[in-house]
Amino acid sequence: MGGSKFDAWNNTIARQATGSIWHGHNPDAERIHERQVASLSLLAGISPNDEFEGMLAAQLLASHNAAMECYRRAMIAEQTLEGRKENLGQANKLSRTHATLLEALNRHRGKGQQKVTVEHVHVHSGGQAIVGNVEGGGVLTKSENQPHALGYAPDETLRSQNAEREAVPVSGNGKR
Repeated sequence: MGGSKFDAWNNTIARQATGSIWHGHNPDAERIHERQVASLSLLAGISPNDEFEGMLAAQLLASHNAAMECYRRAMIAEQTLEGRKENLGQANKLSRTHATLLEALNRHRGKGQQKVTVEHVHVHSGGQAIVGNVEGGGVLTKSENQPHALGYAPDETLRSQNAEREAVPVSGNGKR
């Protein structure tokens, strides 16, 4: 349940998760048991693979329970406008925290969006550049002594909006 091979850790995570449940002022034993079983079922459903995932799973459960309690309190008919605004604000913050935790779990599991930054592009005379997603392996070659793509770019000028279409000078290196 807690993602560990050690029972002490798994029991700690389970206790923390079930301890984050708000039962109300006078809960009956059946309701407490029902919510504890539901919480442990959620932990089992998340199926943590390691201790870090176990901690995130318990935090996901706690943030969800806290957000739902704030939403519930905001909807109480006798709630003042100020109380409703405060509870909805807290619920919103807790919901964002929940989304951030879920994102962290997905990133840890390798399901997060990966970002690739291309720093240098070399296009040789007669060559073509591809912009988009490319899959498959390739061979890493040395890029020494290869000219940059701008070396082969045509020298076109920016055109102005006037009818004669005269060239407009472009500043470079902070000079005007």
